[in-house]
Amino acid sequence: MKTLKKITAVLMACLIFSALFTACKGGNDADKGNKNSQNTAVKTIRYLNFKPEIADKYQKISEEYEKETGIKVIVETAANNTYEQTLTAKMATNDAPTIFQINGPHGYNNWKDYCAELSGTEIYKHLTDKEMAVTSNGGVYGIPYVVEGYGIIYNSEITDKYFALQNKAAKFTSMADINTFAALSALVQDMQKNASALGIEGVFSSTSLKAGEDWRWQTHLANIPVYYEFRKNDIDLTSDAAKKISFEFAENYKNIFDLYTNNSVSDKKELGRKIVDESMAEFAQGKSAMVQNGNWAWSQISGIAGNTVKESNIKFLPIYTGVAGEEKQGICIGTENFLAINSKASKAEQKAAADFLYWLYSSEKGKSFVLNDLGFIAPFDTFKADETPTDPLAKQVVEWMNKDGITNVPWQFTVFPSQTFKDDLGAVLLQYVQGTKTYEDVKNTFVTRWEAESAAAK
Repeated sequence: MKTLKKITAVLMACLIFSALFTACKGGNDADKGNKNSQNTAVKTIRYLNFKPEIADKYQKISEEYEKETGIKVIVETAANNTYEQTLTAKMATNDAPTIFQINGPHGYNNWKDYCAELSGTEIYKHLTDKEMAVTSNGGVYGIPYVVEGYGIIYNSEITDKYFALQNKAAKFTSMADINTFAALSALVQDMQKNASALGIEGVFSSTSLKAGEDWRWQTHLANIPVYYEFRKNDIDLTSDAAKKISFEFAENYKNIFDLYTNNSVSDKKELGRKIVDESMAEFAQGKSAMVQNGNWAWSQISGIAGNTVKESNIKFLPIYTGVAGEEKQGICIGTENFLAINSKASKAEQKAAADFLYWLYSSEKGKSFVLNDLGFIAPFDTFKADETPTDPLAKQVVEWMNKDGITNVPWQFTVFPSQTFKDDLGAVLLQYVQGTKTYEDVKNTFVTRWEAESAAAK
């Protein structure tokens, strides 16, 4: 019996040891498996890009990131003015984006069920101004990834040529003299009269009013009168007061819009067929001296065949409209671009998405892409003071941001009630330039469609 007990004890000890060894070994394998699943289980994330003009840049970024990490970033790009529709369609599929964009508070309200909380991410921790983020009830749901600016882009080689003309009617000697609408109007009209001597077809590039291509007027230009009205009346942009507008600065909007269309490369009858690419090509090829657009336009201008605009000659001028005190107005600076991570994606996918974004805005290679390829002015403290974009328009934005005594116009079109409002405004602007609608119709559309779309959004 004693022998049997000893044998049994030895066998039990062996079994226990074996079990412990297997468990430990299995535990180690499980740990390795967990680590591997964290690092390699996520092979692909998807990003729905908002900006068609830089789609090719994101492809380069994706390729580099895959080389470094093994994770593929599939970048899909929505066509102009179709982002919300594209996002809606994509979210209903198995290929929903892991990373997408929301357009400020309005965008968050539309997509809050899909926005992951981001306050714990590294990208948010390094956001220079936390107040720029889209927040709700203490949570962070959208992170701005670029500060941008827009205004009237001009080619100083052409304006300098005008200032050197012996028979010019305007008394200005440089663009430093142009700080009001009255001055801008006088300059533009006399430049138009001297178009042949200046070697241009019109002062301004074509006002692109084809449906889907009219965002520069129904959004960016319309921001000016909205900004001045809300500022004058001290409107809280998150309150119900922002759901109505009287269009107090309608005549100022008309001032600049008419200046664009009356002193253009193209006849008004052609504007309904014009697209943004054509407008930018006209400027790049020296057919016009000015064009309204933002710093993102440099990639278009520099890449156009036959481009004659030198980096040293491309400048920004504020969009003057005749508002009192505009001598101290700067260009329009802000953002409508907020990154969101899909809360419906797995936790591992959300982590992979956050890791990619942090790599892009913190690693040396990522920052190089941001500065030199995307041309972004990034709002993160991972960028040193001397790490600024290399393109001339981005540098101009930084310069305007640092001008003493200048108030730059914030981007308030993020509170525009809907895309439908913008589309309706674009349509009536086209009818106005074609002579089938009056400017009263434009004003009425602005006011009534704003209120109607605000009510529909509730």
